[in-house]
Amino acid sequence: MHAPETLPERLYLLAYDPERGRLTARSQLGMVVRAAALAELRIQGLLQDRDDRPAAAHGARSDDPLLAEILRQISESRPRRWHHWVGKNATRASRLVRERLAETGWIQTERRAVLGIFPYTRVSVSDPRPVRDLTDAVRHAVTTARPTTRRDEREAATVALCVTGDLKRVLDRRARRAHKDRIAKIVAQAGPVPPALRKAIRDSQAAAASAG
Repeated sequence: MHAPETLPERLYLLAYDPERGRLTARSQLGMVVRAAALAELRIQGLLQDRDDRPAAAHGARSDDPLLAEILRQISESRPRRWHHWVGKNATRASRLVRERLAETGWIQTERRAVLGIFPYTRVSVSDPRPVRDLTDAVRHAVTTARPTTRRDEREAATVALCVTGDLKRVLDRRARRAHKDRIAKIVAQAGPVPPALRKAIRDSQAAAASAG
């Protein structure tokens, strides 16, 4: 079973820990998924960067529910910076990707309640091997230097979003320190979305701290 092609689905699966049988990085997963969708749209040529703001290409459309929704939102809005679109409707983005993965058999979901009161959705993967393969691919990209080609664009985005999205199960602090320079080059190659994700997460954390 091969991994999904689109970045939102890949990043969602990369947040899953096969050893513990649970999702990680739940607090920022929606923003990671939104950022992955923006990166996917950019790679497909459906979004362009104009003065640090995404703009839909002429006639851009997608059959993917999340990608189509983001395209519509950007097309109907005044120009806004990338981080705005990373943070917008993040919870819904995570839910859309989860539903799509469930429909295509990648995951199973089960409604549960903490203490019998607070509902949540338990996620489990149908086959952990593709998740491990995705994880190994990210780690290989970080530890193995090789020339950049056009095919590397999606790989660079995956690595950069794992790093800026703080998916520690994929790349822990030790790995990030050991390959700091290589990671910095990959993140720079990945364009405007990873820095936007970093800012969106920091803004969300600051807002939560202020509210607390």
